[in-house]
Amino acid sequence: MSNDWCIKLVVTLALCCLRPTGILALFDPLSMGLAAGAALGLYKYETLKDQTYCRFRECCNDRYIPADISQLEKDLNNNLFGQHIVIQQLIPALKAHFSEARNSKKPLVISFHGTPGTGKNFVAEKIAKRIYAEGIRSNYVHRYIGRSAFPYESEAKHYSERLLKEVRSAISACPRSLFIFDEVDKMPPLVFDSLTSLINFNTVIDGVDGTKAIFIFLSNTAGVHISDRLGQLIKGGTLREDTKLSHFEQTLEKGAYNLDGGLKKTSLIESHLIDHFIPFLPLEKSHVYKCAQAEFNAWGKNPKEEVIERVINDFITYDRTHSIFATSGCKKLVNKVAVEANAHL
Repeated sequence: MSNDWCIKLVVTLALCCLRPTGILALFDPLSMGLAAGAALGLYKYETLKDQTYCRFRECCNDRYIPADISQLEKDLNNNLFGQHIVIQQLIPALKAHFSEARNSKKPLVISFHGTPGTGKNFVAEKIAKRIYAEGIRSNYVHRYIGRSAFPYESEAKHYSERLLKEVRSAISACPRSLFIFDEVDKMPPLVFDSLTSLINFNTVIDGVDGTKAIFIFLSNTAGVHISDRLGQLIKGGTLREDTKLSHFEQTLEKGAYNLDGGLKKTSLIESHLIDHFIPFLPLEKSHVYKCAQAEFNAWGKNPKEEVIERVINDFITYDRTHSIFATSGCKKLVNKVAVEANAHL
């Protein structure tokens, strides 16, 4: 007898306490007995499952979804460089989402924007690591990557329909699912439009509450606009550390809606269903230096300053407009440091 069949049987027994008129048969001993038995059966089933099956296989429960946002905050404070706005916006949003007192009527939807190498994937993977015991490998983390997930623009409608079915199925299996859409700028326009009704307010999917899910979109879209805006602010006398979300948010929303990519002209933006547009600021040399230092430490190495400087200078280039932002951020560091760490240290 399958687990799903057992659950359906319990639910059916519980519904037996309803009269054809829809009025609860409070004084019918048979109905009351059935209801009590169904509730007790469900409790015993869930307890037994938790103590047996779930000790060996991942389940959609607190053991496997600890959602340690405090540890995530520590991770980002220690390992994410030059992105104070990300931490300021992301951590409160996640804490609110997982709060016992939350009263949200929709899933949490976040859109990351920035040039390559600024930390979008790093943060997404850290989120998965701290929410799920199995991290990015969890059965409840679903990742779609650019053209590999949706290769043909002419098939956008088909992809959109398929995506809706997959997301509905995933949330039905575990309401606390995480969906990561990477390289959104390389996806066909309108591929996400089918999700609008699902992500909308008061979401219920096949009887399952969809408001516990999280959707994260990662895109290079508007990355150049973020760089230009930051350059203007710095030139005008604003310190990088003093910049705020309000300096970039409108630029991001307009850019995501108008520029090529999966969010172009999407009803997700038209219906104001994306809760947070978060900018990943372009990195400067000091931030790339810290990335290199952290990467060497991951290898158990603590090199001299001149070694780190040499590694950085071998690949770093700067934007032509402002001449202070590293065009590839920390993206090329992993392999560069790996070679140096194994060859010379």
